[in-house]
Amino acid sequence: MHGVFKDSSLAAVSAGFVATLVGFTSTIALIFHAARSLGASPDQISSWVWALGLGMGLSTIGLSLWTRAPILITWSTPGAAVIAAAATGVSLPEAVGAFLVCGALMLLSGVSGVFERLMNRIPVALASALLAGILAKFALMAFAGASTHPSLVISMLLVYLVGKRWWPRYAVLGVLIAGTALAAAQGQLNTDALNGRFAHPVFVAPQWSWQAVLGMGLPLFIVTMASQAVPGVSAIRVSGYPAPVSALMSWSGVTTLLLAPFGGYTFNLAAITAAIVLSPHAHAHPKQRYTAAIMAGVFYLIMGLLGGAGAGVQAAFPGALVMGVAGLALLGTIGGGLATALHEANHREAALITFLVTLSGVTLLGVGSAFWGLVAGALTLFVEHYRTRAPDSDDTP
Repeated sequence: MHGVFKDSSLAAVSAGFVATLVGFTSTIALIFHAARSLGASPDQISSWVWALGLGMGLSTIGLSLWTRAPILITWSTPGAAVIAAAATGVSLPEAVGAFLVCGALMLLSGVSGVFERLMNRIPVALASALLAGILAKFALMAFAGASTHPSLVISMLLVYLVGKRWWPRYAVLGVLIAGTALAAAQGQLNTDALNGRFAHPVFVAPQWSWQAVLGMGLPLFIVTMASQAVPGVSAIRVSGYPAPVSALMSWSGVTTLLLAPFGGYTFNLAAITAAIVLSPHAHAHPKQRYTAAIMAGVFYLIMGLLGGAGAGVQAAFPGALVMGVAGLALLGTIGGGLATALHEANHREAALITFLVTLSGVTLLGVGSAFWGLVAGALTLFVEHYRTRAPDSDDTP
């Protein structure tokens, strides 16, 4: 670990904290809603946070150390929505059985190499457009916060611009500090909501129900892979890091199988929060950027062990502050993704369609816009280039 401390920096710690803050505060309420929909008790809900924090923290730290790349593992946000929607008539033990089926399918997709072969066929332009479309939604939400919190959002933007000009490595950290200070000064920071209550694991023995497997387990697997695994791999590759896709999927599946009985319903690659630790803001040197992910893993562990802290942090920080920090931290990644996506003329229109469909937020058949953006882009490429011959060098002017 000595090498990790040597490679780390204040910016890496800041990026790791921001990634954890955004991940927890933006979707923890959905996790609580999903657990309550299954009839989970307060102790069982606390166990969910414990299992998710433990799985994300240990997986993120282990994978980042192994690959020396910023690998961020998180829960499945669309998966939580699937659980909440499919909870009617499903008991918590039956849901655990469905989680285990999802984990087994993820492990199979990794061991067989099917998912990696699929990812290898996605052009870089489409992957970049997909990532930009996902992240742009959060940047739009960040600036939209000026409607309700104009002084907070505008001040954060000004701090970001000044920081980019004179201390670019710490621009996002400056935004976080300034935004927190201003929110506290305006009385928008609810520090009473913060608590340090420790969580403990609660085991729930699985029960098997084909209705739960088909109605929850299978959709959970499909939505997680389509909405998170694909953009998660794209985020890593677009940032210039090799991604051992099959190993990452296998690890996610095993982690889900181990922690599902305690509430760790699904683990997968992060995309939005991963972009924070993958960006130059996290560390000036790409080879040392993995330390930002490790810092995020440490904060994940802390949040998981403190159980109720996730809800406390969500309540303490105003939404405009969290989204403002996230949106500004993602600007560089969005710009880089669009530049890569639109660089090659023969992929430009397909990439643009991928970006716009993804940005639209459309949901069809219960599957989010990230999947349909990729489908639309691939269809565009197929129509444009089916049986067309690339021009010979002699034909080019």
